[in-house]
Amino acid sequence: MTRTTTNLALIALTSCLAMTTAVAAAAPKPTAGRASIKGIDYGYQVRGKGEPLLLLHGGLMSYDMFDPVMPLLTKGHEVILVDLQGHGRTTLGTRPIRCETIADDIDALLQQLGRTQVDVLGYSFGGCVALRLAVQHPERVRRLVLVSATYANDGWYADMAVQQKQVGAAMASMMAETPMYKTYKAVAPKADDFPRLLDALGDFMRQKYDWSADVAKLKMPVMLTFGDADMIRPEHQIKFYQLLGGGLKDAGWNRESMPKNRLAIVPDLTHYEGFASTRVAETVLPFIDGQSPFKSWSDQAKGQPAKK
Repeated sequence: MTRTTTNLALIALTSCLAMTTAVAAAAPKPTAGRASIKGIDYGYQVRGKGEPLLLLHGGLMSYDMFDPVMPLLTKGHEVILVDLQGHGRTTLGTRPIRCETIADDIDALLQQLGRTQVDVLGYSFGGCVALRLAVQHPERVRRLVLVSATYANDGWYADMAVQQKQVGAAMASMMAETPMYKTYKAVAPKADDFPRLLDALGDFMRQKYDWSADVAKLKMPVMLTFGDADMIRPEHQIKFYQLLGGGLKDAGWNRESMPKNRLAIVPDLTHYEGFASTRVAETVLPFIDGQSPFKSWSDQAKGQPAKK
């Protein structure tokens, strides 16, 4: 990992921690729990009331990363937060980290919680898990939002892919004073597992995958969200949307050919900030709620309200 990339990540995470402190007093009181699934002891929280919304965090983070936008997300939603395998409050175990197996775990957790169907938002590594949850358990996902996520391992810029593959236990001492390690140490069941977590993530990042065929088969509404300065290639972002049936033709003056899926590229945003951005939250919430603030040219002429 280059010094520049590391510094950017640390700045973003430090800003996130500062925002988390500022909103902590306003956040609704959470209900915490644990669930043992296939050798992994998962830590989770449930906050707010309303339609269930599952949030899945990024790599080397925990569900606390969403705290800056929780006031927005819990307004009208029951938010389910889960620390993924080896992250935050959840044990690492001995099996490899793979999005496919974690997705099965999340499905089992939702069953334990009695949630038949949920909306799902996954960021980066959490987006990988969210995508596999939608593919492997489509009946569980009502609407899917993927923030800064890929459908294939070639979606990252080439230099970022090289850096990701270098992640491993040898980095542990260098990261001892970073927010990533300090937040992990504060809540991890076994803080000494951090070097093993880095090894497991490095092994995960070296895997090749291409889920384009699975993406094309998704039936639930899907929204893709990226920063305009994300670490994911723009070509990959557009191809992702096209696999979902979007970006193939004009939607029509009366929105008659409007695809059900959505693509948002948020300006002035990098990969390291999307999870804490109120602009991202405000962009995806109408989609999660099944609403649209826009109306067709024809409806505007007739004075009709925006379509839902």
